[in-house]
Amino acid sequence: MDWIYAHATIVLTGLAVTGLLLLSAFFSGSETALTAASRGVLKAQADKGSKGAKAALEVTDDSERMIGALLLGNNVANILSASLTTALLTDLFGTNGVAIATVMVTVLVLVFAEVLPKTVAIISPVPVAILVGPAIKVLILLFTPVVTTVRAFVRLILRIFGLRADPNGRILALREEIAGAISLGHSEGAVEKEDRDRLLGALDLSDRTVDEIMRHRRETEMIDADLPAEEIVSRVLASSHSRLPVFRGSDENILGVIHAKDLLREVERLDHIHDSHQKAMESLDIVKVSMKPYFIPDTTTLDEQMREFLKRRTHFALVVDEYGTLQGLITLEDILEEIVGEINDEFDVIDINHKVKKIEDGGYLVDGAMTIRDMNRATDWALPDDEANTVAGLVIHEAQMIPAQGQAFSFHGFRFEVVTRRENRLTRIKVRKL
Repeated sequence: MDWIYAHATIVLTGLAVTGLLLLSAFFSGSETALTAASRGVLKAQADKGSKGAKAALEVTDDSERMIGALLLGNNVANILSASLTTALLTDLFGTNGVAIATVMVTVLVLVFAEVLPKTVAIISPVPVAILVGPAIKVLILLFTPVVTTVRAFVRLILRIFGLRADPNGRILALREEIAGAISLGHSEGAVEKEDRDRLLGALDLSDRTVDEIMRHRRETEMIDADLPAEEIVSRVLASSHSRLPVFRGSDENILGVIHAKDLLREVERLDHIHDSHQKAMESLDIVKVSMKPYFIPDTTTLDEQMREFLKRRTHFALVVDEYGTLQGLITLEDILEEIVGEINDEFDVIDINHKVKKIEDGGYLVDGAMTIRDMNRATDWALPDDEANTVAGLVIHEAQMIPAQGQAFSFHGFRFEVVTRRENRLTRIKVRKL
């Protein structure tokens, strides 16, 4: 009779320990799957009608509560299985049973309750998360009182050490997560360089300002309103741009923006009114035909400015600094080029080697006015653009002076040599990676 009782005890304890190990494996695998699964993929599956994906999304919305519930269940299962095994083996082998139970439970938990389920979850995180999502949702509801108490106690301890949980941390980190995934995909060959540049360019619009990509006033083509009408028409027609700022007296005194089409319409209208073309030209008032200038501060973000362009149904804005001084101009095309790359039409003069040209020693001959961002795109380098927008600006910032022609500097792991300088502008720079 005692033999039957002992045999039954061994069988029942073995079954209980097996069940607890399976439960522990479920908790471990669920934790790994729900943590590793992409919320973007889960959202896509939920939108297609997957109830499991919807439950997984709801569970991972509060990761702190989810982890608390899973760890509670996992620890209870592991501790209980260890206790049952120790009690059984102690009855069978005496004090030696403790050592045997320790080794046995460690191996079983490590292999079957931790490594194996976590490996499966890592291999297929989304399918596993969808599968366990509904069950974990119910589990969290059951464990809510205990988890809430433990979480409050943990937060109290963290507060003593000056640490606080940020409820918006996940949302704020989402952009960095996407950018990191895109860069990682490119480094592993899953994302083409052009696709990476476009995607990252779109993500960066909210962090970049118009002064970083605007056409500087020195490079801006303008029309003097006091010029003879014939010369104004000739200059507008000869320009590769359809819109040109109009000034009088000084290029700081912007009176408007002339559109080539509006000017030609006005010339045609005046030709029909007057007896001769000369009289028509004498009566032409370019300021009257010009559109009202649209000024924006140089601190406007590209994302905000693109929205304003679309809202106002205009493509052209003049950039001013905090003192109202004209800095340059920006167009909708300039912003779009930050996403899709250089846009050229039939009127643009294309010179591939104008801004950047690869030379024999592995370096590049660069236009000093080229933006660091464009340089990084062209070479796949990572020159910093925090302190300067252009390559010339970076050299001047790091050198703390305006270098002379022929001077060379080394910083950020690159060698910069000033090839040509015009007045105070570094027009051509040779850059080589050290």
